[in-house]
Amino acid sequence: MTTPAAHVSEMGESALLIQSGGPMSLEIQRLYCALDRSCRDLPGVTETVLGVHSLLLRFDPRAEVAETVARLPELWSETRPAEGEGRLVEIPVHYGGAGGEDLADLAACHDLGIDEVVALHSAPTYTVFALGSQPGFPYLGGLDPRLATPRRSSPRQRVEEGSVVIGGEQAGVIARTSPSGWHIIGATRVSLFDHARDEPALLQPGDRLRFSVEEISA
Repeated sequence: MTTPAAHVSEMGESALLIQSGGPMSLEIQRLYCALDRSCRDLPGVTETVLGVHSLLLRFDPRAEVAETVARLPELWSETRPAEGEGRLVEIPVHYGGAGGEDLADLAACHDLGIDEVVALHSAPTYTVFALGSQPGFPYLGGLDPRLATPRRSSPRQRVEEGSVVIGGEQAGVIARTSPSGWHIIGATRVSLFDHARDEPALLQPGDRLRFSVEEISA
């Protein structure tokens, strides 16, 4: 794999964003996972935040970090994709019905039947690229390209926790009730974020996810 060019930009006075463009790629995301691990112990770095084809580095504003910053391009070019696979988590889904109100419209948009959409959505093993947007929300790579759908032009003001959604070329599950412009195709009773758990977020970057069909409603 050819390592893509990565761009470094300032985010305020004490953070840098490393990012590259292009379509979602598991191999490229594994590069960022490896870079994340390498950057955690760099002098002056206080926090790393992994995104989809991006990595945010936060620095101690009192630290001298010029040498660390200058090393980033070399570190990126030396990085190799992280190896290994995370846990496999199964999420049962009730597709359609009151909790999947966009399923029929999404199927019609792609000239597919509802059963075809469900089959395409539940077939892959997805990979959690990153968590973001809200606590515990997973950005999932692996969506069948036939289901890729631009986000709604007018976001809903309230999308319930547990909603199974599609936005662009990504799949996801709403972890906390919130506004969202993603298309709702189903719902799950599995909680993706719970403060009472030792690990509040059910999923972590690198984990794998399978959607299983619990029920389909028109």
